[in-house]
Amino acid sequence: MEMDFERCYRAVDSRDQRFDGWFYTGVTSTGIYCRPSCPAITPKRQNVRFFPSAAAAQGAGLRACRRCRPDAAPGSPLWDVRADVVGRAMRLIADGVVDRDGVPGLASRLGYTERHLHRMLSAEMGAGPLALARAQRAQTARILIETTDLAMAEIAFAAGFGSVRQFNDTLREVYASAPSDLRTARGRQQAPAGAGIIALRLAYRPPLHARALLDFLTVRALPGVEAVRDGTYHRGLRLPHGTGQVALTPADGHVAATLRLADLRDLAPAVARCRRLLDLDADPAAIDATLAADPALAPVVAAEPGIRVPRAVDGFEQAVRAIIGQQVSVTSARTTLTRLLTAHARVDHEVIATEDGVPGQQLHDQRDGSPEGLRGFLSAEELLGLPDSGFGMPVGRREALRGLARAVVDGSVGLAAGVDREEAVRRLLALPGIGPWTANYLAMRAFGDPDVLLSSDLAVRRGAAALGLPDTPPTLDRYAERWRPWRSYATIRLWRAA
Repeated sequence: MEMDFERCYRAVDSRDQRFDGWFYTGVTSTGIYCRPSCPAITPKRQNVRFFPSAAAAQGAGLRACRRCRPDAAPGSPLWDVRADVVGRAMRLIADGVVDRDGVPGLASRLGYTERHLHRMLSAEMGAGPLALARAQRAQTARILIETTDLAMAEIAFAAGFGSVRQFNDTLREVYASAPSDLRTARGRQQAPAGAGIIALRLAYRPPLHARALLDFLTVRALPGVEAVRDGTYHRGLRLPHGTGQVALTPADGHVAATLRLADLRDLAPAVARCRRLLDLDADPAAIDATLAADPALAPVVAAEPGIRVPRAVDGFEQAVRAIIGQQVSVTSARTTLTRLLTAHARVDHEVIATEDGVPGQQLHDQRDGSPEGLRGFLSAEELLGLPDSGFGMPVGRREALRGLARAVVDGSVGLAAGVDREEAVRRLLALPGIGPWTANYLAMRAFGDPDVLLSSDLAVRRGAAALGLPDTPPTLDRYAERWRPWRSYATIRLWRAA
């Protein structure tokens, strides 16, 4: 990644928080690295180096600033825009792939050799995949030290370290403090009550239009999976090592997150998926500036700055929602999805009753009730285990869901955030029952493509008409060229205008 020294230095001198996560400031005279908005005195030019990642700064022998916490800055919005190998690799590393499968597993997913992948990441990020994963492990460990009362050995393995010694050495190197000193530094603050409960703050670049996010999620909330109450979004999670629940409350400058995890090794992927769900790594200033340059969109951008694209914590879940939502209203799709989840719960409880002799309970609507007991969406394997009667939809749609599930199980279709977007869309379109709207909707919400316009969508066309824009797909497509590369955000605004 090429960085212009003068531009970076001006951002540091003005303490511009919009650049947090874009780059990191290394101060050679003090041996620390900071985020651009650090409130400390601006260092002299001759003592400053700029790094594209925290891992690169750590590799240069610098430790994280204790004042501005650069390791907790928002992620770079480049990984939303970029669909190349480096962008995909960064999304997969954030999701914990290196911790689970090692660098060979990451390279295999991306289709490159380990050596070539290391070369590409080093050129762009100033550090290889192991160093980038190590920086993430250090941040995860610090969160666990400061927010739980777990023993240090438990934290070491939960954060992904191979040994307690490696854990101690890394934290001393990154933070210039022993793990026990980091816990002492938290002072009298008590850890949340309950095993596996972690409370933390998810940073974002302001502004954030929280109401638009919660409005979108509320009308689509599925009973037993999601609940929205008193400005907080709750949902169940299906994670690599187990299950979890999260409560997300937008606040000024951050989103308060309370996670309950069955396995603490899932902390990093859970955080990454929550950030992705709320689109917290976006650069709203750049997005809104592009869209506001269009006189037709300028009033709605001014009225509602910081609109984000609600994304997904589970690619398969989003694909099922998209297929069921084809050519039907949001309410109708939610009803069908609820019926599907109820059928799954019934089968699941019958299995439990058979094994344990305990009668099952029916799934109930929890949108306005207690968020306790929320669970993740059903898996591809579980969907394939449902009888025909459990789908409650036309045969063609039912078989489209089964075809998708089979493709996910056999690996011919990938739905994770780190997939090759163009290849994933091509493979989806090859499946029976999946058309361009569904594939592009998934590109926008599951794969994180910021430049998707659903011009054939009825609500998008109605929103365009309401704003005086062309409202037929061909003419709207041509007009929307001026919104690149942020047409996904324009789609959300057109939905709201409808």
